[in-house]
Amino acid sequence: MASFRIGHGYDIHRTVVGRPLILGGVKFDADFGLDGHSDADVLTHAICDALLGAAGLPDIGHFFPNTDPKYKNIDSQILLKHVIAELHQRHYQVANIDVSVIAQKPRLITRLGEMKTVLSRSMGISPDEIGLKATTNENVDDLGHGLAIAAHAVVLIEKIKP
Repeated sequence: MASFRIGHGYDIHRTVVGRPLILGGVKFDADFGLDGHSDADVLTHAICDALLGAAGLPDIGHFFPNTDPKYKNIDSQILLKHVIAELHQRHYQVANIDVSVIAQKPRLITRLGEMKTVLSRSMGISPDEIGLKATTNENVDDLGHGLAIAAHAVVLIEKIKP
């Protein structure tokens, strides 16, 4: 068995008025949020799916179904901590993570460091082990018109000796 494994995760949620906007565990001052069962943090959900996939496990919906009321409006950092616990039970640790968030608005660049800090605490890794980028969709499609926000995450995990 290889000692390193790679995973990819993707998530997208439509924007909606009346909910807070949470990305990477950070609340943004915006007049909209993301539609979803939990806090709809697409950045954290993409990381969760990438980590689970790297370990050969089912996706985030398997572990935290949107049909279960106990996950209604849950903080996605709690979900991420559970995912990390699943990996640790299987003797994996995070080597590094790279994430791209696609959002026409709000401007994310000034908050990237804060998001890295929150995510690193949830995963028990250094902020230096997280690459985090923000981009727009250049006014193309629903992402470019501000009707949704998406994130892609790639992770590298390493098998550790029990």
